[in-house]
Amino acid sequence: MLVGAYSGSCFCGAVQFTVSGEPAAMGYCHCDSCRSWSAGPVNAFTLWKPDSVRVTRGAEYIGGFTKTPKSDRKWCKMCGGHLYTVHPGWGVTDVYAASIPDLPFRPGLHVNYQETTLRMHDGLPKMKDMPAEMGGSGVVIAE
Repeated sequence: MLVGAYSGSCFCGAVQFTVSGEPAAMGYCHCDSCRSWSAGPVNAFTLWKPDSVRVTRGAEYIGGFTKTPKSDRKWCKMCGGHLYTVHPGWGVTDVYAASIPDLPFRPGLHVNYQETTLRMHDGLPKMKDMPAEMGGSGVVIAE
């Protein structure tokens, strides 16, 4: 269990934020949108209640992009660094694990594994899409 406050920022530091309390979940997303947005083969996520995420500096530099109603992605207008994604339908904010350097990242699952381009053999559950409580099938597939 992680309880506390952790600081994070964009790439240049113009936008700074804190996350506090305990994350709702941590893991890896393999969906095409997250891979494209993160410019990597997988995205490490930490999900927080929206009131657990607080911008402490540089709110005026935050830009956003909404590709679908499920995800409102936030980034720094100064450096282009990605900050977090608001998921209004799920009631969580995904703060990219890499932008919270002191947070002990403890992934619990993989989501959207049917879309993976990088097989990961780590013993964690691999969800075909999303957990049932988030509107997915809840189906776990083999590594």
